[in-house]
Amino acid sequence: MRLAIDYIKMSSSKIPTPKKNSFTTILEIAEGVNAIDLAIPMSNLACPEHLIDLVGKNMRLGNNDYSPVEGVEQLREQIIELVNRQNKSAFNPDTEITITAGPAQAMTTAISTFIKEGDEVIIFEPVQESYAPFIELNGGRPIFVNLRLPDFRIDWEEVKKLVTSKTKMIIINNPQNPIGRIFSEEDIDQLKRMTNGTRLVILSNEVFDNIVFDGLKFRSLASVPDLASKSLIVSSFGSVFNITGWGIGYIFGPERLMSEFRKIQQFQGFSVNTPAQYALAEFLQGGPDFDIICESYHKKRDLLISLLKGSKFELVPTQSTFYQILDYSKISDESDIDFCARLILEYGVATVPFSAFQHEKAKNQLIRVCFAKPDEILHEAARKLKSVPSRLQH
Repeated sequence: MRLAIDYIKMSSSKIPTPKKNSFTTILEIAEGVNAIDLAIPMSNLACPEHLIDLVGKNMRLGNNDYSPVEGVEQLREQIIELVNRQNKSAFNPDTEITITAGPAQAMTTAISTFIKEGDEVIIFEPVQESYAPFIELNGGRPIFVNLRLPDFRIDWEEVKKLVTSKTKMIIINNPQNPIGRIFSEEDIDQLKRMTNGTRLVILSNEVFDNIVFDGLKFRSLASVPDLASKSLIVSSFGSVFNITGWGIGYIFGPERLMSEFRKIQQFQGFSVNTPAQYALAEFLQGGPDFDIICESYHKKRDLLISLLKGSKFELVPTQSTFYQILDYSKISDESDIDFCARLILEYGVATVPFSAFQHEKAKNQLIRVCFAKPDEILHEAARKLKSVPSRLQH
């Protein structure tokens, strides 16, 4: 009887897979245990005080009603001015950008806009958990491409073989979350050649575009005319200003794509945090120094690297984001989920299993940590992680 009930529940579910969100699993294990949280992807760093003041100011001014579907005009103008200056582009703030309730909503609405029954979407793994389920919700089929270890490079010959008459969209993360890899010039050239002459839509998540380390240069698809003409690009100021909880992102691209996006946005998003939009618009007029913000995260990454020297973890180099991948293959042969559970229960540190970003089980002995934390938290977490002994028999 129980099996029959479970079957009915699964067969009627829009997402029939029984797989539980990995972050939920980790939080359930960590509940009741006073563990240091390096798992949840959010920054504990401070939001600029002036930006907070501007939100209060705009609330008092009465900017508390619904905003236009496309977003507050002043914010759209400020963002497009920044985008065009950085990429030597000419996007139109009236017709080629939409403010969204965070980058995740922008991504899922874009998928809803262009993917229908039978369409295929190419995704590069490791990848955020939300993409594939939303493709499936819209009747599409995700086609996964695994990035090649040890440097997580893209095998473009493999990608080319996967493009068929059913392929409608390619989703990229640049910089790639969770590994912090930045598209090289070769990657951009390969993407350009592969999509040349096609009707493929490129959906590019570029939320970490202002957080790049080691003197490397990030190049947006917006700076490549042949790619910009077929791309919708998603970003936000959540990570750089530490306002991820405000739920504001944006998506921009050519009018022919944006006009279709807005048709769905009016029903899925409708209106986004109005006083915060006005506040961000005014804050951007002051020209915030993104280099200083980037350097603060760079220092956090380098601090964590230095603190973990002498541990049995190996660190996979990260070029961007506020995440660090740790290789525990010299410590244990446990699955990443079991190893993460043990780190919580025995050492009081919550991390994320790498398999959370893969659609199939793999033997990669990797975990992800978030280093956007106060220095004292990183010191204590590193001390605990360095105390983890090897269980392997040598």
